[in-house]
Amino acid sequence: MRRVPVALLRPGMKVGRALYSSREELLLNAGTILTARNIERLKTLKIPALYVDDGFLGDVAVDDVITGEIRIRAIAQVRELMQEQDAPSMGVGRAILKVRQITETVENIIDQLLANRSLVVNLVDIRAIDDYTFGHCVNVCVLSLLTGITLGYNREKLLRLGMGAILHDIGKAAVPGEILNKAGRLTEEEFIIIKQHPEQGYRTVLKMPGISPASAQVVYQHHERYNGSGYPLGLKEREVHEFAYICGVADVFDALTADRVYRKACPVHEAYEMVAGSGNHLFDFRVVKAFLENIAAYPVGTWVRLSTGEIGLVTENRRGYPLYPRVRVFFDGSGSPVEPFELSLGEHREVAIDGVVEEGVVFSDIISLVDSRKKINFP
Repeated sequence: MRRVPVALLRPGMKVGRALYSSREELLLNAGTILTARNIERLKTLKIPALYVDDGFLGDVAVDDVITGEIRIRAIAQVRELMQEQDAPSMGVGRAILKVRQITETVENIIDQLLANRSLVVNLVDIRAIDDYTFGHCVNVCVLSLLTGITLGYNREKLLRLGMGAILHDIGKAAVPGEILNKAGRLTEEEFIIIKQHPEQGYRTVLKMPGISPASAQVVYQHHERYNGSGYPLGLKEREVHEFAYICGVADVFDALTADRVYRKACPVHEAYEMVAGSGNHLFDFRVVKAFLENIAAYPVGTWVRLSTGEIGLVTENRRGYPLYPRVRVFFDGSGSPVEPFELSLGEHREVAIDGVVEEGVVFSDIISLVDSRKKINFP
């Protein structure tokens, strides 16, 4: 299974991973054979990519660190809360219910992460561009909790961190949609409005029953930076809550690796390098180090060019070795197909990744190999 940009999908490809909307609607089920109509609908919905199973990596699974059921439920709950928080129907009783539901979901996420400690983040989340904020909040929660687990947090601290992280952008509900989803550069006035969302969110969560002060600080401080360059207060170093640093790193990484209305997603390995260079500059170094332990710089399904000139697909990542994945080589240094073979870069340190190859660059060769796969002995 591999992630393919929607622009490169073609009828006859098989969906490898079910796709849902932020309203928990099933858009495409796993195993569905794509039609031209399916592909056009994905483009209309502004879905950037899809996981497909075309037999090329049929024996390789791309595992999420939490189940799809929990992720979908969490996204829907965040959406409901952000859209209802200022509605007249959102009385105290309904607010209590919503907080309880989200708390239960965060606890379930913690359970699953604690039970899957060997997994690293390989999955690049797929979401409609217009639904960015809701999926982003859940991703930031998951990434923050993974970091907290690495730092040795107990369950109580994890819950406070997770609640703050999943609600960190709740203040954006007060930002006009035309500013939040603007395709062009923000004006100075528009950016001032955007920068108000941490304080707006802080005021909102303070009214919510059952939200701890530490969780509220995550909402308030997630845009503060180690060097004092952040907002809204310009705090620096130890003035910033550690939870907020954790959420801030997760926030930046997930934002970089997602398609937005105003730019394409940054490749994961580039986002990894940016975060790696931010220790004791934008974020606490200890937090950055713990965060990166859970990230695969080259997720499973990434096309890479090796220092030998060979081209292959990443098939496995091991925790603690983010730059040394296992690669299945399909093309030699001259670009000619070869009998596929596996190469563990962790065991062959003389070979390194020279760069990432975009799917479109090798697309026609991939299709030829897929169409002739009966002639190729796939491992």
